[in-house]
Amino acid sequence: MSQAVDSEQPEISVEAEWNRFYIDGEWTANNRDAITVENPATETAFAEVPRGTEEDINEAYEAATAAQPEWAAQSPAERAEVVSQAVSLLREHREDILELLAVESGSSKIKGSIEFQSAAGITQEAASFPTRISGDHRASNIEGKENLVKREPVGVVGVISPWNFPLHLSIRAVAPALATGNSVVLKPASDTPITGGLLIARIFEAAGLPDGLLNVVTGSGSEIGDRMASHPASSAIAFTGSTGVGTEVAKNAVDHQAYPAMELGGNGPHVVLDDAAVDDAVDAGAFGTFLHQGQICISINRHLVHESLYDEYVERLTEKAKSLPVGDPATEETVIGPIINESQRDQMLEYVEETVDAGATLETGGAAVSAADVEGTTVSAGDLSSDSSLGDSNGLFVLPTVLSDATNEMAAACNEHFGPIAPVIPFGDDEEAIELANDTEFGLSSSVYGDIAHAERVADHIEAGMVHVNDQSVNDEPHVPFGGYKGSGIGRFNGEYILEEFTQPKWVSVQRDPRDYPF
Repeated sequence: MSQAVDSEQPEISVEAEWNRFYIDGEWTANNRDAITVENPATETAFAEVPRGTEEDINEAYEAATAAQPEWAAQSPAERAEVVSQAVSLLREHREDILELLAVESGSSKIKGSIEFQSAAGITQEAASFPTRISGDHRASNIEGKENLVKREPVGVVGVISPWNFPLHLSIRAVAPALATGNSVVLKPASDTPITGGLLIARIFEAAGLPDGLLNVVTGSGSEIGDRMASHPASSAIAFTGSTGVGTEVAKNAVDHQAYPAMELGGNGPHVVLDDAAVDDAVDAGAFGTFLHQGQICISINRHLVHESLYDEYVERLTEKAKSLPVGDPATEETVIGPIINESQRDQMLEYVEETVDAGATLETGGAAVSAADVEGTTVSAGDLSSDSSLGDSNGLFVLPTVLSDATNEMAAACNEHFGPIAPVIPFGDDEEAIELANDTEFGLSSSVYGDIAHAERVADHIEAGMVHVNDQSVNDEPHVPFGGYKGSGIGRFNGEYILEEFTQPKWVSVQRDPRDYPF
């Protein structure tokens, strides 16, 4: 099954043709209708991809099933070589990939660079997996018997990825699955089918991955998502997205005994204790809230601030929010780019309106502006917010928003708002801070700011899979476990933790000496 590395470089650019699926090593549209892919910064189309059907999903799973056994039988070195080559190709095309992320997902230069580094890092980590898969030897209670525990690939891994960090959140499942001897069927989000899917197929094709091992079908989740998750050929389904959708995906997976690897919603608290350095806590809080317009499952959803620091914190966070440059993400200075689509914008602004109606104070933001308002330049959020001729909420650039006098029950706090919104909630003591932090169905990422020993004590009581002391909640490293408690998911990504998800143990006992049986 060995395949030489493609001598041609993959075509990766905004101008490239992306109107084909990738199934069984072939690029085909199967005469399907098209889905238009828009640049959210300009709200104009720049590409089309095929609208996949259940028939295409079936074809992809059939190819993956046929190709997987021979791939699993390849030597660790052969599998590692393909994944390592993929890392090299990613890095060679870094600038083109950053441009695609900006155009397709509204990623600023800062966010795009973070995402690219994460994607390259987890792929590099995955290149080590073929030689890190290990079994065990266990003594037996039966004389003359030897117990061997081996680890084998699960088979075919289905991947359903989101639009917010499309490259990273796809490849963090794709690369480990391939490295551990599995095949993959990938359905990227319909808002980001290129950076979340077709781009990855071109990278691995050029890296020499044999046909059938990675199959990418673009299309609407409402039309093909159920078939992706419920297909009997899948042995594991890796999903990243909302808790509501993820719950249905998990049900579809377990109906045919596939393992559901789920990274779901979050409502990250940023707890600022009474001994915190306010300036540092604000800098961290602003980054964790406003990076990628807050469209991150691990972003800060609530700022919980000790009452002794509350007024100062609100004032400085508001100043920070007003200073952030808003504009086209392709511009170097931009921090706040566009929201991915109108429905996301409408939902987050509705949460803001409901929160103000419930008694919170809008310190800044609370509206959206259009591409025309920031065309060709970047404008500080404060200037836009103070201009009464703007902010009619018809555009996709939601201004960084700070809400004071908030409570945990208000809409922008109790819901995962997924936007550049900072409800600031006061607390009186550590016990109340912990109670507020844990008063949510989610438990993904969180952060605590204060004296280190004090902050660590509080962190130990926060019900979340990830807690960051004297930092903010948006952290991910390829060798540490990424995942959540409660309604935030099942299982963990990264490092040896994903090895456990995508391989399965097999007990092989060997009776070295003849055994005496009772009859």
